[in-house]
Amino acid sequence: MVTWREAPFFTPAERAALALTEEATRLDAHGVSEEVWTEAAAHYDPPTLAALVTAIATINAWNRIGVTLRLVPGSHRGAAATSGATA
Repeated sequence: MVTWREAPFFTPAERAALALTEEATRLDAHGVSEEVWTEAAAHYDPPTLAALVTAIATINAWNRIGVTLRLVPGSHRGAAATSGATA
């Protein structure tokens, strides 16, 4: 979601989560900045923040797996349809 910073639709907590997601996804040698981490921690308690970090990491892992394997989004549905399987 490239334009989340300009969009007026997100709460401060959602903006903190999006900033954390962006920095965790584009990690550099310094990791997530102190500013972004502090802002996220101001909006989420430790268990919720841990769940958010876990969700970010999981989604990033699946995205990397999909890119590496050159998977086409939605292609698994086509396989189920041609085999006669139902969801």
